[in-house]
Amino acid sequence: MLRNTSTGYGRVAIAFHWTMAILIIGMLAFGLYMTTLPPTDPATFQLFQLHKSIGFIVLTLAILRLVWRLLNPSPKLPEGMHPLEKLAAHLGHIGLYALIFAMPITGWFMVSASPWGIPTVLFNIQPIPHLPVPEALGTKEQAEAFFKLLHEYGAYLLIALVVVHVAAAMKHHFIARDDTLKRMVSTKPARSES
Repeated sequence: MLRNTSTGYGRVAIAFHWTMAILIIGMLAFGLYMTTLPPTDPATFQLFQLHKSIGFIVLTLAILRLVWRLLNPSPKLPEGMHPLEKLAAHLGHIGLYALIFAMPITGWFMVSASPWGIPTVLFNIQPIPHLPVPEALGTKEQAEAFFKLLHEYGAYLLIALVVVHVAAAMKHHFIARDDTLKRMVSTKPARSES
């Protein structure tokens, strides 16, 4: 294992966590902003292309992070945590991982199903092929509406989970006063309480 034994997390895990946190929060805010723009405005088209490009970066990082986590499991939760709190923490992390994958994938399917047939070009350099859309979803319009709904409600659910995740981290830091947050900020050994 490549984990830092003093904190439970090493530099790679910390870098993945904060890089993805910044990208995901930025993408959620970006997506909410884009939905307020007129779809026929040329500037809107460029913003959607940028949103899709960053979405593929998030998906790639999510895959790499999952592989890293499988090879370097997370450290144990604090000893004093109630079993229900531990269960909630595990379920919250599963939900976050599921949505981190689901958001770019549903976005990719939504674009693939669109009757407009707009290509996705990663940062205006690399074309990305459309995914095959199951015929069982009906017409292109129906399939696009289905994936749009999944993408939209997934975004709201992800916002809720991020808020709960941050609140839990603050609770651990300021109320429980354990090292849960500290070990995701620094690889330095935690100071012992005296």
